[in-house]
Amino acid sequence: MKADSWDASILSLREHQAKPGTYVIPGHGRLCDEADVVEYRDMVTIVRDRIRNLIGKGMTLAQVKAARPTLDYDGRYGSGDTFIDAVYRDLSRK
Repeated sequence: MKADSWDASILSLREHQAKPGTYVIPGHGRLCDEADVVEYRDMVTIVRDRIRNLIGKGMTLAQVKAARPTLDYDGRYGSGDTFIDAVYRDLSRK
């Protein structure tokens, strides 16, 4: 996943440039602070690992979606279908 690099870059800004209380202005969605970025990074990592595990069990994309690996995050980030598609495609290539 590409998220590993962008979140590390955003989080490293605090060490080098950003002052406490700095906000991230995303391309869409609400303003984020450092805690939001960390939470999002953790969610991406957890869901990626869940999908990787399901792929390892030989599941198809439809089966992975039916397993609902994003269920506990859907209330905060919305339906994970597009995200699941992207992660599944990326991990299936490897």
